[in-house]
Amino acid sequence: MGSGLAVAVFGAYGHTGRFVVAHLRERGYVPVLSGRDIGKLQTLAASGPGLDARPASVGDPASLDRALAGTAAVINCAGPFAATAAPVIEAALRAGIPYVDVAAEIEANVDTFAYFADRARAAEAVVVPAMAFYGGLGDLLATAAMGDWTAADEAHIAYALSSWHPTAGTRATSKVSRQRRPNGRHVRYADGRLEYRHDDPPTVRWPFPEPTGPRAVIAEFTMADVITIPSHLSIPEVRTYMTVEAAREVLAPDTPAPVAVDEHGRSAQTFLVDVVVRSGGAERRAVASGQDIYAVSAPLAVEAVHRILTGQTRTVGVASAGAIFDAPDFLRALSAHISLELCQ
Repeated sequence: MGSGLAVAVFGAYGHTGRFVVAHLRERGYVPVLSGRDIGKLQTLAASGPGLDARPASVGDPASLDRALAGTAAVINCAGPFAATAAPVIEAALRAGIPYVDVAAEIEANVDTFAYFADRARAAEAVVVPAMAFYGGLGDLLATAAMGDWTAADEAHIAYALSSWHPTAGTRATSKVSRQRRPNGRHVRYADGRLEYRHDDPPTVRWPFPEPTGPRAVIAEFTMADVITIPSHLSIPEVRTYMTVEAAREVLAPDTPAPVAVDEHGRSAQTFLVDVVVRSGGAERRAVASGQDIYAVSAPLAVEAVHRILTGQTRTVGVASAGAIFDAPDFLRALSAHISLELCQ
């Protein structure tokens, strides 16, 4: 348990931030609420005893230093991460504490690895980007599926969502990502590098396990897994897929935001993530399922912080989930939130 350690949550009043705050409290940590909107911070702080609100802005380094003072770690939940990741990482490095974020922005994650790898390693600091449903979970599943393989030819991460009602944060980060892609409409990871493409991504059928079964998917609906997985696994082809209906919903301008249906604030959305790695003629698979992609990002991020603070890590510097943690053990620790099946 957290033993009362304080953990700063930047963007605490956002949709995912609220799940993170609640899960930190469940694990025995003391959330320190931060973000730029003083009113929203105060409202959230008033919702429970012992919640400390510390306003901060990415444009004001001193305010970030005050927000992180006395904390053991920081979880950044405030998108767009193209704007927030670097300033909050800088503040974490100044404070000498670990940094974890839930960024699904491909370019923002590229920047984190590119700009902070050497500095974080030299400082023996820990920076874990994309520690969320997109980026973190797929990386853990792919790493677990690899088992004793040291390399593979391909990794495929297929997402079957019952629906995808985007949050305001998802819409904002998606807009920023599109603006950062002037040379192409979509991106994929092939031949060991990112490629920006002008053509329309293909639609194919993916053989999800039952009871989901085969579904039509967009074959290059590329998510943060194409950054996290090849950052430490020798796999030159990493492809992500999204069920067609979910892709249409998240891209439609009139799709409503998620609506809570249970006491935990989760929506009715369910998900299945099917990961297949191939090497030569052999194939290995890992499958995870659960409820609400935003809500499940909270136990992923909080478990990461817990393992960092308790010394259950494999490296320092900027590292993805699969690189820094024991992937099968980490996934088993999430059994209350995710159903898991490994087929090796």
